[in-house]
Amino acid sequence: MMRTLLALVLAFAATWPVAADTLRPAYVEFTEVSDRNWTLLWKLPVQADLTPDVRPVLPKGCTMAGPSQRSLSATALVSRAAVRCSGDVAGQRIGMAGLDRAVTDVIVRVAPLNRPIQTLRLTPEAPRAEIAARAGRWQVAGSYFIIGVEHIVFGYDHLLFVLAFVLLLDGVWRIAAAVTAFTLAHSVTLVGTTLGYMGLPSAPVESVIALSIMFLAVEIVKKQPGNPRLSERAPWIVAFGFGLLHGFGFAGALSEIGLPEGEVPMALLAFNLGVEAGQIAIVLAGAATLALVRRWALRLEPAIVRAAAYAIGVVAGVWFVERTLG
Repeated sequence: MMRTLLALVLAFAATWPVAADTLRPAYVEFTEVSDRNWTLLWKLPVQADLTPDVRPVLPKGCTMAGPSQRSLSATALVSRAAVRCSGDVAGQRIGMAGLDRAVTDVIVRVAPLNRPIQTLRLTPEAPRAEIAARAGRWQVAGSYFIIGVEHIVFGYDHLLFVLAFVLLLDGVWRIAAAVTAFTLAHSVTLVGTTLGYMGLPSAPVESVIALSIMFLAVEIVKKQPGNPRLSERAPWIVAFGFGLLHGFGFAGALSEIGLPEGEVPMALLAFNLGVEAGQIAIVLAGAATLALVRRWALRLEPAIVRAAAYAIGVVAGVWFVERTLG
């Protein structure tokens, strides 16, 4: 039985993405510097496996004034170009060619002279968007809210951390208290880091995030009725402490996307609300799955929870080794 369980755990772990926190949207900045003269900057994240064929599609009447200049950073291929437009870009569409073959989103920041900056979100399903004549802050809020949801759902390390608490704790309110503490903590470091008040190197932070997931996996495996461990007695303290570290991870991802100038508070709030919405969805899905197990396969619940804990621990261990040595 144990050999079969171990084989299932390893098979599950092998199918899980090795690189966690994979959500890295591409970024385009289209800025008017003088009448009909614009600068174009676009960043293609290395982790997103985007090809050079993925490139901006300019609004009608706009052309590049010369060849683009490229540079490679640790996380992205960055390109810059000067653009000349024959008329107003309002009502025209901007997009990314080749995005339909990618698995990432694109955040587009359009900054015309004497008009509010607007933020657009492109997806593989909708690779072009119209530049509005008048853009409101709700456009920014909607874009960054969705990014927040996607970051917690597809940022696998944060997802596993939340799921581990669902498996560890008994009672909806205890889970809610832990997730709330986690939210408050990562909000503090996310805002503080984004605004430049604090910061830590990303490499050790990412390694410790993996360790935090391994810690919860061990707590689940060693859980015994009548003998609660620290994470069961005071889950909000554990969640708050590790949440501070996860907040630095959120800030690192958000710094690669960029924040719209003049709308930083709105973008941060929307991103945080999106993360919280994603966490609530994960908790509800996890709790519903456990409820079904208890109803239809109660005797198998300990084995299922234990197998899930081993899988989470193995995946987090792979991440820790990769992040520490890489």
